[in-house]
This record gives sequence, structure tokens and C-alpha cells, in this order.
Amino acid sequence: MTLLSRTLLVTLAVLAPTTATAHASTAHGCTSSVPYVSDEGGYDTYRVPATVTTRRGTVLAFAEGRHNSPSDTGHIDVVLRRSDDGGCTWGPLRVVAAGDGDTRGNPAPVLDPRTGAIVLVTCYNSGAVTEAQIMRGEVTPERGRRVFVQRSRDDGLTFSAPREITAQVKRPDWRWYATGPGHAVALTRGPHAGRLVVAANHSGPPPAGSPDTGAEARYYGAHDIYSDDGGDSWHIGFTDDTYDGVVNANESTAAQLPDGRLYFNSRDQNGTTPGNRVDTYSGDGGESVEHPYAGQPTLDDAPVVEGSVLQLAGPEAPLLFSAPSVPTVRRSMAVWSSADAGATFTRSLTLADQPAAYSDLTQVDARTVGLLYETGTTGPYDTIEFRRLPVDGL
Repeated sequence: MTLLSRTLLVTLAVLAPTTATAHASTAHGCTSSVPYVSDEGGYDTYRVPATVTTRRGTVLAFAEGRHNSPSDTGHIDVVLRRSDDGGCTWGPLRVVAAGDGDTRGNPAPVLDPRTGAIVLVTCYNSGAVTEAQIMRGEVTPERGRRVFVQRSRDDGLTFSAPREITAQVKRPDWRWYATGPGHAVALTRGPHAGRLVVAANHSGPPPAGSPDTGAEARYYGAHDIYSDDGGDSWHIGFTDDTYDGVVNANESTAAQLPDGRLYFNSRDQNGTTPGNRVDTYSGDGGESVEHPYAGQPTLDDAPVVEGSVLQLAGPEAPLLFSAPSVPTVRRSMAVWSSADAGATFTRSLTLADQPAAYSDLTQVDARTVGLLYETGTTGPYDTIEFRRLPVDGL
């Protein structure tokens, strides 16, 4: 790593103006704002939002800043904007993890409840290789998917340089690897209180003698990683390695339920089970799951896309899920609510009938949920919008 890139990572160089357009008032009662607009701030496209609210109430909005195109491959940085007024206005755009010509992405931030630090887990690969090449096993480990952790102790103003944890969290036979994307989970009750859990996914190789290359959707599987010491050391929890073509769990999200269990919800990558969402539960802090991933029929409006879950605070509070709500196309961002710990969901709100894709949820305060999501008029990746939603409407 060059001295320049290390300096950028630690000091979070300013790259954009200090405010963003608010669709309503710029006072604390606004309804929405737009922290990221494609073709601004030195980036062609912003994608893959992730958000978390700090102990001080600051909203952090992470994204992938894609320098040259909307492609998943190439020169990509992890960037951040901060809001100290609940997501109505935003501070300068800052680089958290610089690609330096390579790919940094899949941000998974979480608030460590023991220290108040923000722990951020991200992924890396060479900017010259594609996901398909990695899944086919055509790249060296150094150029393939690697995993890194960073920490901020000053409310997201600065982050430590990325520290590699690949050997702790990636099995040698796994090829593709992705954290989240979207916020991770800090367990707040039960025997594993304080544990940080990151929902993740991977791909495996075909069995010996198979005509498959490994790039087929059936070789996606989900897993999680966890840390019991605030992100210093990490462990692999449960793994889903069925590769049966029925359930192809891909990008994953998690929440801790009021009863202490973890709920995992994943994108089903072209599996044959009805619908495009699959889910499961863990009763031991993510070390194992109660049953293999199975289809979630009450979320059958969602297309094949990343989604987010968030358990609101309180023993009777609902579990929320966000994603587009047209099964065949990425549009019409919506929020669903579950009153039975994820067994069934009901659509509570459709934000707009516009193109929309990835999203992430955060609880801004006791009365407000924040939804950071990709949307636009010409396509789903024109902007990343932050919508403030009243809890009593969900």
C-alpha cells in the first residue's frame, strides 16, 4: 500500500460538497435526502448502500464509489457521508477504503455496543478480474476475494486502515466471497451479548468430474462470521454448502429478534424454490442454524436482489424488510413488516413506483427508521436516496 493511499484511508479525504439536496425541509423534520448522485464527486456511479446510526445519533451512509462505470469490476472505493441531523443533510464525501485501481466494496458496518466504535468489514479483489472468473477458480488467492476490517472511534470521522482477516473468515475451498452488503448486527441480549455478526456469502467449486465451471448460481452459499472481541478476531459461524440448485442463498442480511435468536434472510440466486427470498434462524449467536434456508413465500413480490432486515427496538416491535416490490424487475422500493419474528411478512409501505435496487435499514431514533436505497428515474442506479420513515407508519 502506498503512503498516499494509507493517508487517504486514515484521514478520509474530502471529495464532495458538504450538503445534499433534501426533498423536504432541511430542518430535522425532513422526509428524504440524496447523499449520492451518480456522475458527481469524481465517480461514475454510486452503488451498494449500507447505513448505521452511531451512539451519538449520527447517521453514516456508506456506498461503493465506482470510478469508471457502473460495473461490479474495476476501480472501486468504499465511501462515506455523515449526517448529524437524522439524514436530512450530509457532510463531505470521504474515502474509507481506497481501491487504488482495484475493487473495494460490500460494506458491512456495525456499532459495537461495548465501546461505541463503528466496526466496518469490507471485501477486496483485483480490479482486473470479474466475479465469474473468481467463481471459475481462474485467479490466484491474492487477486481473488479477500476480507478486511476497519474501526472508527470518533463517530465515523476517521477510520483505521483496512486490516486483512481473510485467513480467519474464508475457507480455502471457497472462491467468491461477499460480506452483507448492508449493516451487520451487534447482539444485545443472551449469552453472546456483545458479539458482532456479519451475514455473508461465498461460492464453492464443483465436485470432481462435474462438467460445471463453478460460475453457475447453484454454487452460491450463505454463511456468517462473528467476533466476540469488538472486531479484533473473527470466526466462521454456520455455513450453507448444499449447492443443490433449489436454494441458492446469496447476498444476506440479519437481525436479532426480541427472543434473542438471529434471523437470516438471503437473496435466492435463481433457485427453483418459489419466490426470490429464503430465510432461517440461529439460536446460538450465529454458530449454527435451526434448519437449512427455505423459501419465504410472503416476500414473493421481491425480485432477485439484495434486501435488508431490521428489528425495531421493543418487545412488541416489528421486524422490517426492505426491497423492490416487483418480482420481475428492480423497481418500486417497499418496506414489509413482520409481527411473528419473520414467519410471515405484510407489505407496509411502497415508497415510489420508480426503478430501485439495493437498500439498507437503520433505526435513526425511537420514532424514525431510515432507509438508504438505490433509485432513479432513468434507472435504479441514478442516485442513492435516504428516506426517513415514521415508526408508527410501519
